[in-house]
Amino acid sequence: MPARKPKKQTHALWGGRFSSGPHPALEAVNRSIDVDFRLWPFDIALSKAWARALVGARVLKRAEGATMRRGLDRVGRRIAGGAKPIRSDEDVHTLIDRLLHDEIGEVASRLHTGRSRNDQVATASRLLTMDALDRVLAGVRDLQKVYVARASGLTDAIMPAYTHMQRAQPVTGAHWMLAHFWALERDRVRLAAARRSAGVMPLGSGAVAGSAFRVNRPRLARELGFHSISANSIDAVGDRDFMLDALFAISGVALHLSRLAEDLILYGSSEFGFVRFGDAFSTGSSMMPQKRNPDALELARSSPARMGGNLFALLATIKGTPSGYNKDFQDDKRPLFDAIDAMLLLLPAVAGTVRTLKFNRKRMRDAVSGSMMATDLADSLVRSRVTFRDAHSAVGSLVREAENAGVDIGSLPDSSFRAAHPLFGKRARRELEPERSLANREIPGGTGARAVAVQLANAKRSLRVR
Repeated sequence: MPARKPKKQTHALWGGRFSSGPHPALEAVNRSIDVDFRLWPFDIALSKAWARALVGARVLKRAEGATMRRGLDRVGRRIAGGAKPIRSDEDVHTLIDRLLHDEIGEVASRLHTGRSRNDQVATASRLLTMDALDRVLAGVRDLQKVYVARASGLTDAIMPAYTHMQRAQPVTGAHWMLAHFWALERDRVRLAAARRSAGVMPLGSGAVAGSAFRVNRPRLARELGFHSISANSIDAVGDRDFMLDALFAISGVALHLSRLAEDLILYGSSEFGFVRFGDAFSTGSSMMPQKRNPDALELARSSPARMGGNLFALLATIKGTPSGYNKDFQDDKRPLFDAIDAMLLLLPAVAGTVRTLKFNRKRMRDAVSGSMMATDLADSLVRSRVTFRDAHSAVGSLVREAENAGVDIGSLPDSSFRAAHPLFGKRARRELEPERSLANREIPGGTGARAVAVQLANAKRSLRVR
């Protein structure tokens, strides 16, 4: 009987129970290092902490633990210096294991004691997610600072606010700009919550039943920057909720960037002319020399489709997986990484676009017509004890008359006002002044000058506090 051909020596972290290596087709589909390579700094950090924990559990000698940590530092420098995976590196964990063997020899084989790639990749993914969310949070905060700076310069600029894309009532430019600030403030709350969701450490959960070695998990969590440890090892290795939380929060940012983008794309059109886009954040046309295109804003406008697609992709991946770890989770990182990368590119581009905008105050002010103060006319009757229903009807008749005549409501004769309601006197036209309309709206959260000043102060305070 011919002797069994020995298996090729590799640094794969499994395979002892098989008589031969995997088929090349399985190797190809099973290889994840093209995606998970970016986990390497976090895998090295958790491996160094694990080596220290194994010393504390008396699995490793102190000298062995020190050797491993020094070796892992050297591995990190090699990868940072350009060391690349080779074909036999199935994933980032295999890569680091191979390089660690190069650095410190066979003692490296003791590092994997008591842990599994299941809790290892879950831990590295959480560390990366926390780091990424910190960077997204910083980018959102930087964009909010731009919003506050632009709002501060628009406190006396008057423009229309819109509902149903129809001119509705006058507001200040600051009030409009701060509307987008507060949307991002809600995003910051969700991003911070997603970061906390990621801050539960699964390391020590092993493959599914927990480690057989009494490592000090709370100490390990503190060393790695987690706020707590997982409560159940089965749940810990199969939990990807933190990724869903991160994707949902990032998708929310994309939604709000998209809404700002749509406002500005409209406002920058020739039909509106409220803003002009800066040269540094505009592109031209290959055919039409006159074009000034807001590409960053258009990409922001489309971004929710990409972010939402990533969120749904992960939802569909996780849906129906049984408890514990499953190979389906090899596909969990691609949508998360794509969303993070896209958002970290988008935030500074949008911030630069807003920072370099030039506002045309005259065009903004000229877009405010007398009919936009129709509600103010009605309110003036209410102050004279007329019901709002009757006031609304009276002003509605004036609006209809102005439309039929093809003039602004302020151009109607005094007789039209008296016919609409006897309490409309000669001073009724004062209600059609946008400055008066703003002054009437000093309620907290309104567009009056003092209300907006308070709002600005609160916005600045929120940036300092959170």
